[in-house]
Amino acid sequence: MSPAYQAKFEGMNGTLRVRFAPSPTGLLHIGSARTALFNWLFARAHGGSYILRIEDTDKERSRKDYEQNILESFKWLGLDWDEGPEKQGLYGPYRQSERTALYKKYIEQLLDQDKAYRCFCTKEELEAQSREMESRGEAPRYRGTCSHLPQKQIETNIAGGKPFIIRLRMPNKKLTFEDMIRGKISFDMALTGDIAIAKGEEDPLWIFVVTIDDYEMKISHVIRAEEHLSNTPKQIVLQELLGFPIPFYAHLPMILAPDRAKLSKRHGATSIQEYKDAGYLPEAIINFIALLGWHPSGDKELFTLDELAKEFSIARVQKAGAVFNVKRLDWLNNHYLRKKTPSELAALALPFYEKTETLRRAADETYANSDGSDSFDAAYVEKALALATERAQKLADFPELTGFFFLVPPYEAKLLQWRAMQPEHVREQLSRIMRTLESIDNQSFTQDILAERVSGLYGADRGEILWPLRVALSGKQFSPGPFEIAEILGKDRVLKRIKQAIQKTMQ
Repeated sequence: MSPAYQAKFEGMNGTLRVRFAPSPTGLLHIGSARTALFNWLFARAHGGSYILRIEDTDKERSRKDYEQNILESFKWLGLDWDEGPEKQGLYGPYRQSERTALYKKYIEQLLDQDKAYRCFCTKEELEAQSREMESRGEAPRYRGTCSHLPQKQIETNIAGGKPFIIRLRMPNKKLTFEDMIRGKISFDMALTGDIAIAKGEEDPLWIFVVTIDDYEMKISHVIRAEEHLSNTPKQIVLQELLGFPIPFYAHLPMILAPDRAKLSKRHGATSIQEYKDAGYLPEAIINFIALLGWHPSGDKELFTLDELAKEFSIARVQKAGAVFNVKRLDWLNNHYLRKKTPSELAALALPFYEKTETLRRAADETYANSDGSDSFDAAYVEKALALATERAQKLADFPELTGFFFLVPPYEAKLLQWRAMQPEHVREQLSRIMRTLESIDNQSFTQDILAERVSGLYGADRGEILWPLRVALSGKQFSPGPFEIAEILGKDRVLKRIKQAIQKTMQ
C-alpha cells in the first residue's frame, strides 16, 4: 500500500464502514465466514461499523431458511453486526429484495443519460457471437450490436413485447486501482465489452445492485474474496458513471485444499453448519479461519475474538492462497475443548450422545448404584468426559470415546484373550481379578489403589491380567487404561462387567 494511500485510509478511523453481503442460496460457507470475520475484525480494529446485507437478487435460489442459517451462524461465531437484519440502521432495508425501487431509479438515470442501453439480442445470437470470437482466438464479449439502435426501433421493440436486457456502456480505456492487499492492478476495459446490469428495468443484476447498495449504505471499504477481483473494475466504471465515490478495495486470498485445488465439497465439510454439527467449537473455527491468509505480528497462534480485533491489520493479509489444514483445525478444537470446565463440556457434549442414542439405551440397563441413586449423575458424566478430552478432537468424538461408560458395546469373547490365551485361562484370570476387587471398599476404589492391589496378580506377562480386565470394562479393543476406567465406573459396575465377561468365556 502506497504511503499516500495509507494516509488517506488512516484518516477514516471512526467513519469507516464495511459490509458482508451473503447470498441466501445455501448454508454459510467456511470461506464466506472467513471473509465476514476479516471485515468484522477490520471494523472493530478501527472503530468502524460492520453491516450485514442480504443479497437475495437470485429470486429462484434465495431461501428464507438459508438466510436464517446465515444469521444463526454469525451469532454462533460471535460476529455481531451493527446494522442489518434484526438491527435496523439509517441505511436500510438490508435485504436487496426490499430495495427494488432504489435500483430502478438508478437504471432509469443511466438510460436517460445514455450511459446504458437496452439490448434486444436473443440468447442464440449472443451464443453465436461468442463462438465466432472464440474461433478467432478472441475473448468472448458483447460486440455492441444494440448499442446505437434508433429510438424508434427501441420503442417498436418494447411495444411488441420483445425481451431485453440493459447494458452499461463500458469505456475504451485502461482502468487502474489500488488494492489494499495486492497493490496497483490494471484492467483493459476494451476487452470487457458492454456488461449486462439488469434483465429489465425492474430486474437488476448483482453487479449493479451491489454497487448501488455500497454507495447508499456509505460503505468505505469493500473486503471480499479474490474471485470478485474481475468484478471490481466493472463496479468502478459504474461508480464513475453515476458520480459515486470509489471505496477502498481489498481482495482476500483464495482458500485452497491440501492438494492446492480450490476448497470444495469433495475435500470434506464446507459449511459452518457442518462443522458445528460435527462438534467443532466457535472459538476454534474463529481462531482457525483468522489464520487462513493472515498472520499476526508475533509468533502467537491462539487468539480470542477480542485479541484478534486488537491484533488485526489488513497489511498482514497475504496475497497467496491459504491452505485449509483440517488437522490444524482439529488441534485447535482439542485445545479449546480442554479449556472447558467439566460442566461446560458436559452441556456441549450431551446433544451428541442423544444423536447416538447411547444414553437412552443405557437407561434401559440395570446399572443402578447400590444406594438406588441415579447412576448417570452430573459428576459421573463429567469424569467420563474428562478421561477422553485429551483424545477428542471434536464433540462428536465423545460418544465413541466414552460411550462404554454408559453402555458396554457388544463384543466377542475372543476379544478378551491376550495373545494365545485360551478361554479357560481368561476366565481364571478374570475370576482372580474379581476376588481382589471385591475386597476393596468403595471409598478406596481409586486407580492408584486398584493398580497396587491388582499388581500382585501379575505373572510373567502382565498383559494376561490387564488386557482381559480392560476389555471387560470397556468392551473395546482400544480404550484408556483399566484402572482409569474402573475408578470412574465404580465398584458395582466394575464387578458386574467382569461377571458378564466371565459368562462370555463360557458360551
